[in-house]
Amino acid sequence: MTSRILVLLLLGYSLSGISWASTLPPQTLPLQPTPHVQVTPARPLKFPNALGSHPQFPLEWWYVTGHLQSAEGSRLGFQLTFFRLRPPKVWANPSAFNPSQIYFAQAAISDPQIGHLLTAQQASTGSLGLAGASKDQTDVWLGHWRLQQLGSTYLAQVQGQQFSFQLQLQPTQPALLEGPLGVSQKGPNPHNASYYYSIPQLRVRGNLQIHSRTMKVHGSAWLDHEWSKAYLPKNAVGWDWLGINLKDGGALMLFQMRNKEQQPLWLAGTWRHANGQVQYLHGSEIRWQALHHWRSPSTGIRYPIRWQIEIPGLRFVIEPLMQDQEFQAQESTGNTYWEGAVDIRERGKSLGSGYLELTGYGGQLQMGSGG
Repeated sequence: MTSRILVLLLLGYSLSGISWASTLPPQTLPLQPTPHVQVTPARPLKFPNALGSHPQFPLEWWYVTGHLQSAEGSRLGFQLTFFRLRPPKVWANPSAFNPSQIYFAQAAISDPQIGHLLTAQQASTGSLGLAGASKDQTDVWLGHWRLQQLGSTYLAQVQGQQFSFQLQLQPTQPALLEGPLGVSQKGPNPHNASYYYSIPQLRVRGNLQIHSRTMKVHGSAWLDHEWSKAYLPKNAVGWDWLGINLKDGGALMLFQMRNKEQQPLWLAGTWRHANGQVQYLHGSEIRWQALHHWRSPSTGIRYPIRWQIEIPGLRFVIEPLMQDQEFQAQESTGNTYWEGAVDIRERGKSLGSGYLELTGYGGQLQMGSGG
């Protein structure tokens, strides 16, 4: 959902530590017409067009999370997210420096041996090819970071100061539409929606370097791709999102939007069963109950990191791989959130693993909103 974070972005673009003013042309230049776009079942998500970028939409993100295991048996989590923003005003300027698109990238490693999240982040305009995204297939990059579709395989590459990785992600099942016709409703107003699909149960192999330690890793991952015009409902302050690769081969995605009282405002989910049947879950069928909170020693923000969740036919507990998986994104989107590797268990039995994202606990998010 990336996140998104999906995608904790200020559509006013007063982003911490980043100024685009120097690249803007004089205001006497005309503006490009604002594209008229809308997420609607009347125009359902379709492949292969859905694989590429959708630059006419204000907000889009690609989000990969997964669990890794080293040859020595160490468990780790990884996350890579690319965000694309179309500014609300784009000048009709043919210059290569004209910032018609803005890109952010965030990556993280969860290593229980270290005990806190290792993070890396970048930001750039799409000027001069420094960052970009293909409209024909999944291929998004920022500097030397990249998520690229190569035939049936995806390549995820990150080079940070504390870590780097090169991972091959091999799909084992078809894309999963996160809502009927690929439309994911985010609130009672139909305008608060996104086009959204996932590719769960990705088989992962590659190399990971943490500081001076290099290791071969393998595991499983989950890929999200989402784009929207108006994402957050007016009364929402943030969301909780869960994506799980189930051990039986199924996949489960759940989210809840929260209001300023931190109560559920809108809930939804998708459950692909082991036999391939897809079940869309409605708010009345989903119950999140926080079991344990953790307070960040760095920010003082209190996060509910352990949950009990009930849906029809399934009740389980979310257990974090480690407590401190807080991401402070002051060098990119300017937001702080908790996003980390988790396991799910039913009466002590492992049912699967995935990622949990908790946003808006340090204050109301500001991003694409309306309605």
